[in-house]
Amino acid sequence: MLNANFHISVAHTRDLPRDSLAEVAFAGRSNAGKSSAINALCNQKRLAFVSKLPGRTQLLNFFSIEPGRFLVDLPGYGFAKAPKAQQAVWQELIGGYLARSPHLTGLVLIMDIRHPLTDLDWSLLEWFRPSGKPIHVLLSKSDKLSRGAAQQTLLGVAKTLKDADLAVSIQLFSSLKRQGLDETESIVRKWLGTPSKASPNTATTSLEPRSKTDV
Repeated sequence: MLNANFHISVAHTRDLPRDSLAEVAFAGRSNAGKSSAINALCNQKRLAFVSKLPGRTQLLNFFSIEPGRFLVDLPGYGFAKAPKAQQAVWQELIGGYLARSPHLTGLVLIMDIRHPLTDLDWSLLEWFRPSGKPIHVLLSKSDKLSRGAAQQTLLGVAKTLKDADLAVSIQLFSSLKRQGLDETESIVRKWLGTPSKASPNTATTSLEPRSKTDV
């Protein structure tokens, strides 16, 4: 698992950490399971706050993996119960960070497997496409579907993204069942430039076609 500690919360892009070397951002629609995914990857229960009220994360929250290397929890998009003006501020914060952070090395996009590829997901994918930086999609809450249905959804979403000429990788993920943690950790560590604690054989075996695919 990733060993993470809270570092800083940022309300303006001008306040981004100056000691950063590499950052991996986590984005997703509110209530897609983003905070739960970060907590599971770091084997902590409340590193990233999990709220029953979607949209509570309003800042860019940086978690340090090791000096200069961060996971970045972005505000959830979609269901935030806040005035339109405040939501616009959050969107500018997310967009400004994704567009201007010189140390962002990849984006992990979390989608609820029961509601993948919403209009908001497409907007983020299309907006981020010109950056040329890698995207890894987690189809979260995969335990809510049968194995067959989850696999069918995985293949369907992968095909749709491929048809849209989006070069992303995608996998099934469940924070509750701890499914897909090794695959996701391997990708995050690669993007951050941190060595994996797993043996090479274990890391290779974990990237099996039934849970992850590149499109």
